[in-house]
Amino acid sequence: MPGSPADSALYHDLFGDAATADWFTDQAEIAAMLQVETALAQAQAALGLIPASAATEIAAAGAKARIAPETLAAETGRNAVPVPALIAAFRQEITDPAAGHFLHWGATSQDIMDTGLVLRLRPVLALWDARLMQILGLLGPLAQAHADVPMAARSYGQNATPTSFGAVLAGWGHPLLRQRHALADAGAALAVVSLGGAAGTLAAMGPEGAAVRKALALALGLQDPGHSWHSARDRIAALTAAATGLATSLGKMGEDLILMTQTGIEEITLTGAGGSSTMPQKQNPVGPSVLVALARQIIALNSAIQGAALHRQQRDGAAWMTEWLSLPQLCILTGRALQLATEVVTALRPDADRMAWNLDDGRGLIHAEALSFALAARMPRPAAQAVIKEFCARITMDGPSLPDLVQAAYPGVTPDTVAMLGTAPDDARAFAAAVAATLT
Repeated sequence: MPGSPADSALYHDLFGDAATADWFTDQAEIAAMLQVETALAQAQAALGLIPASAATEIAAAGAKARIAPETLAAETGRNAVPVPALIAAFRQEITDPAAGHFLHWGATSQDIMDTGLVLRLRPVLALWDARLMQILGLLGPLAQAHADVPMAARSYGQNATPTSFGAVLAGWGHPLLRQRHALADAGAALAVVSLGGAAGTLAAMGPEGAAVRKALALALGLQDPGHSWHSARDRIAALTAAATGLATSLGKMGEDLILMTQTGIEEITLTGAGGSSTMPQKQNPVGPSVLVALARQIIALNSAIQGAALHRQQRDGAAWMTEWLSLPQLCILTGRALQLATEVVTALRPDADRMAWNLDDGRGLIHAEALSFALAARMPRPAAQAVIKEFCARITMDGPSLPDLVQAAYPGVTPDTVAMLGTAPDDARAFAAAVAATLT
């Protein structure tokens, strides 16, 4: 197994996401950095900081440059950043050596790399949002259709009180609506240019530094933060926190589906489920299991990034490198989780009859809470609870059901089977309406 299964030819279909990973290749990073360098030269030329002819030469070279990542590897290993080697290679592409002198004028490596990263994250977030909308577009109508389908709600793995399958779907979907907004907010906050120069002061650009930063932001379709953010990593941390929240919600859906497809529960089947190498009867919930594994790994990677937000002084190489080690894989795995969740929801087949059987297997224990409240009309509630608890202890598969036992002792005390669903149907329909409003 390679260092990252997401990049593996063998495990790629399990953990990888090519559409997200395309923005984290060496070539994508180089292309983004060249775009930043070119835009920087043009912004500086427009303000008279470098000759216009130099910016023209740099732009022409940037448009045709094809710099192989492996040619930068040795210098990157020595310098700990790829920009010095990239600048040297870029200068070789510029026809006029004098123009090359003005390349990377007054900038520092982190300016180019961070701005390039922001440019690459923008399409990644757009991709994720489209996938998230697709998941919501599946869950919303499903919740509407199953708003009144009763099933057992479970607490500590035990039957608790009735709910509806639509409400369960809404429970998976409501956090996704919130996390869509969280990702959008984090993406908007991160859509800023990084330009601070060696120590964040833009000293090498003189009085035009702030104007260059503003012009560079405009050229790249980003915002001007008004200051350097080399060592302020809260925007990166907020983005990965939002991605982690999304992954954990998808992982929760996976956890529930693993249990709902379990032998003996069998309230859900998944079309196209995975098989066993030796047990032909098995239909393994592979998709839900992968969602859980992805969530756990994303949580671990996010922990590293949150820790790396502690940058010392004006620049911290070790903390910055920790981001490099964690952020690409977190993004690829998040993309895969979204992709897989769509497949899982599409394959989901609820069994209403099985849900009804699990709700009440003949013993009627699911009605215990409702019966305790019904009995509380005749006696203090603690006494009613004590009676119902004592009756529950006497219930067997062969004996009378709990409602029958209560009815025999307290004629007229019956569970309100309609009221037992509580707000579950309304919750399901409210979620479906929220999704419909989001999609319009």
